[in-house]
Amino acid sequence: MLCEDRAMSESHVFRHPDRHRVAVLVRHGLLPVELGIPHRVLGLARSAEGEPLYEVVTCSATPGAVRTDADVTINVQHGGATLAEADTVIIPASHERDESTTSGRLGNDLTEAFGRLRADARIASICTGAFVLAAAGLLDGRRATTHWASCARFRELFPAVRLDPDVLYVEDGGILTSAGVASGFDLCLHLVRTDFGAAVANTVARRTVVPPHRDGGQAQFIERPVPEPGVSSTGAARAWALEHLDRPLTLGELAQREGMSVRTFTRRFREEVGVSPGRWLVRQRVERAQQLLERSDLPIDRVAADAGFGSAAALRMHTQAELGVSPSAYRRTFRTGTVSRIGTTAD
Repeated sequence: MLCEDRAMSESHVFRHPDRHRVAVLVRHGLLPVELGIPHRVLGLARSAEGEPLYEVVTCSATPGAVRTDADVTINVQHGGATLAEADTVIIPASHERDESTTSGRLGNDLTEAFGRLRADARIASICTGAFVLAAAGLLDGRRATTHWASCARFRELFPAVRLDPDVLYVEDGGILTSAGVASGFDLCLHLVRTDFGAAVANTVARRTVVPPHRDGGQAQFIERPVPEPGVSSTGAARAWALEHLDRPLTLGELAQREGMSVRTFTRRFREEVGVSPGRWLVRQRVERAQQLLERSDLPIDRVAADAGFGSAAALRMHTQAELGVSPSAYRRTFRTGTVSRIGTTAD
């Protein structure tokens, strides 16, 4: 009878079926900041009418007190049954070692919780939360990432995972993994952008005073010798490029604005941003196109020109590569808000 009562008490945790339901699954050793990221970022996402777009609930495999890496303990009311109702599940990191980080296996409590996952649920991890997803077998054969300092251990435990240590976050087949703590913001903003468009994500980013999309990957944060004093930056060239995205921009032009050779500029740019100048420009132009598609009724040819792609064909090629949809499909989705619960377009 006790088990039945507990199951009943855990049912229908979510109160708003019209919102995208997110369960944040925490473990002992939780980093409180990582719990706050999905609650804050997703909690700020609003419709044009000001209504919340997500309902975010915290749960653990077993309800009760959960230790953190700070001098506080949190009281988690909801158990693993919450996962059965969630459209998206997010696993933050833990500083305490458990079976997922020592043996590459899930403990019995987490195994039971993961057994409740819906087949169509989207699953994400922040930082070393990726160990839990890998231990559950969800990352086998998939591309994934985790904090750069944990990559060697991750590879040792999970050789079947295609680990990419250079990215801030990566998505493969509805499963997302991210790097260190701050990349949790990048991942959650990506979820908002995928579900409800760049305009909503950009508003959330402004409210939380973080960039809507960070350039490069975590390779730029790996410990390296301190650069020599007085070394020039490529920041001015990047700022100038953002003001002139609608015109053709050459690598020589950008290098000249910093008084560098093309070779030096390219090397310095990659060191600072984490990607090549050409890759960075494409990403900025796609973001400009997203904004225009969401906020204006400009013809596709005009959107392509204003974003610096030159032709509708080039715009289609790059939006398909970056976003997985055509410009017209993107506009239909995010001008009308017709998005499914698991983050794919409804058409």
